[in-house]
Amino acid sequence: MARKTLTRQDISEALFKHVGLSKHESAYMLETVLDQISNALIDGKSVKLSSFGTFTPRQKGERIGRNPKTGVAATINARRVISFKPSKLMKERINKSENIE
Repeated sequence: MARKTLTRQDISEALFKHVGLSKHESAYMLETVLDQISNALIDGKSVKLSSFGTFTPRQKGERIGRNPKTGVAATINARRVISFKPSKLMKERINKSENIE
């Protein structure tokens, strides 16, 4: 079974078909939602989507890592990352799925 990646276009198309918005309105609505989520994360806020999960920005410190191919040590710069914790309901839905390979 081949895996498919869900894209912005797929979500926009679903809004068009199931909600009844025009294609332009669907794309605009999706971009607006994604902008709101992105801006909240940039501002350091967590984003909680009920029955889905929580996105949380966090700071990772500088550390020493190794190139796995050559074994040469290298400094990995400090950076911000986003972690995702699925909700209990989402975990249950995924584990009940019949589509597991």
